[in-house]
Amino acid sequence: MAKVLGKGLEALIRNYKDDQNNQDLILIEQIVVNQHQPRKYFDDKQLKNLTKSIKKNGILQPLTVRKIGGNKFELIAGERRLRSAKAAGISHVPVFIISINNLAEMMEYALIENIQRVNLNPLEEAEGYLVLKEKYNFTQEKIALSVSKSRSEIANKLRILNLPEIIRKGLLNNKIYYAHARSLLSVKKEKLMITIYNKIVKNKLSIRQTESLIMGLKNKRSSKTKANAFLNEEEILTAKLGTKVVIKSDKKNGKITISFTSKKELQQIMEKIT
Repeated sequence: MAKVLGKGLEALIRNYKDDQNNQDLILIEQIVVNQHQPRKYFDDKQLKNLTKSIKKNGILQPLTVRKIGGNKFELIAGERRLRSAKAAGISHVPVFIISINNLAEMMEYALIENIQRVNLNPLEEAEGYLVLKEKYNFTQEKIALSVSKSRSEIANKLRILNLPEIIRKGLLNNKIYYAHARSLLSVKKEKLMITIYNKIVKNKLSIRQTESLIMGLKNKRSSKTKANAFLNEEEILTAKLGTKVVIKSDKKNGKITISFTSKKELQQIMEKIT
């Protein structure tokens, strides 16, 4: 029997043990994939592990669907389980059939379910919020209430969509963490931001190391005693080489000073330059 979408996470996210008698069993071929699924990236290792679990134990948490006519059901939540069930050769799957009034409600449900079960990649999460905001006119306050997060968290997630494409792809592919992305947002110049991003990925910088690097660049920029003529060049070289770089010049000549603390660090700098 179809359920009406209720308010609050407890009404949205059903518990298998408490709700076993209210589920239905349908053919897997009857399920049509949800085109509004916020999750775009599926980890192969996680899918393989889930497939093994389903082969051994079955689907412990029913999928959530809605009736769309023609004896078909549209998937609202549970695409990882659906993919793994197909890979496991399962013919019938347990489902919760719910009634949804509009696409905004369906998007909200899918987004909440994904966040609660296996965290969405921060970029996918942000894109889901953007759809709710731009297409369905959700305010940041309403989104925050729907997913039980603060309004400031929603705002910060939306901001990462403004990052350069190479950084967004890096975040989507887990080359950097969300905290890295938030730190990079404080860098105003895109070219420098990308340079720092490449350094994070290449040298596997921690969050703290990234924050220290960016803070050092900010402090240098804010220094009143600093000659501003080559400030941008110093910032780029500092980020590129991973060490302090000072550029000085007079009317006739210029000099670049690259600092290092050990022979090993010097060798690393030489490799980067050559």
